[in-house]
Amino acid sequence: MEYVIKNQELQVKISDFGAELCSITGKDGTEYLWQGNPAVWKDRAPNIFPYVARLTEGKYKINGKIHEMKIHGIVKYETLSPEIIKEDQITFKLESTEELKKQYPFDFIYRITYVLDGTSLKVVLSVENTGKERMYFGIGGHPGFCVPLEEGLAFEDYYLEFGKKAEPYRVGFTDACFLTGCDSPYTLEEGRILRLEHSLFDEDAIVLKHMDRKVTIKSKKGKKSVTVDCQDFPYLGIWHKPKTEAPYVCIEPWSSLPSRDGIVEEFSQQSDLIGLGAGKEYKAEWIVTVSQGV
Repeated sequence: MEYVIKNQELQVKISDFGAELCSITGKDGTEYLWQGNPAVWKDRAPNIFPYVARLTEGKYKINGKIHEMKIHGIVKYETLSPEIIKEDQITFKLESTEELKKQYPFDFIYRITYVLDGTSLKVVLSVENTGKERMYFGIGGHPGFCVPLEEGLAFEDYYLEFGKKAEPYRVGFTDACFLTGCDSPYTLEEGRILRLEHSLFDEDAIVLKHMDRKVTIKSKKGKKSVTVDCQDFPYLGIWHKPKTEAPYVCIEPWSSLPSRDGIVEEFSQQSDLIGLGAGKEYKAEWIVTVSQGV
């Protein structure tokens, strides 16, 4: 089922399946969110919890015991319950069940809140540890945005502009998208600019660390833009389906990284995972802001 929140600037649609964003529409009817295409990429904006990207052999360990879980965890495959519904805000909830604990053996409540504020959509993530032991997880988002945003422009007319100059590193991946441990400097023009070309993604995602955590998709030939602000996340994925001319780009806030190549990770020893004590709550947010060119 789809739910709608709106204000004077934006209308946003969210599905209860995966609590996934389905649409971000401006007041002039412009669609900012990728609308999915099974021939290219059927998803639009999956939510990530409790693991970011791939596990070696689809497996991991908790206290030495092997468990299995799909790419990006469990939320994107589940129907969540609406908990709070207002005109400009909605919260969805997923609680652990005995069935879910076969994949992820912790007691938890995951919540995601979408709230509008002018031309911004704030996405608030919350994880509550309702169990008696420390839990470990990664969390994030995978939204795709339309490129181009205006008629008459091309993908190559756009670039990513980071808010501040930085000297980021690109996280090293194998061809199968596991960590190599070999990260390398990733040069941005003037320390801030990455010009979009489809060939950027021929080797799959560009995942950065030590980057500025605010990035805008924009073109000097157009007026509309999308900014993603993800101050709570140390990693940023930039992606579209490799070796295609797909008309979108994903800007992905990540709290952690995938498995190391060939290693079935023990979650308690994976240093970038969030460790949350019994009875504790974790919160993080990322924000999408659109410029409607008016």
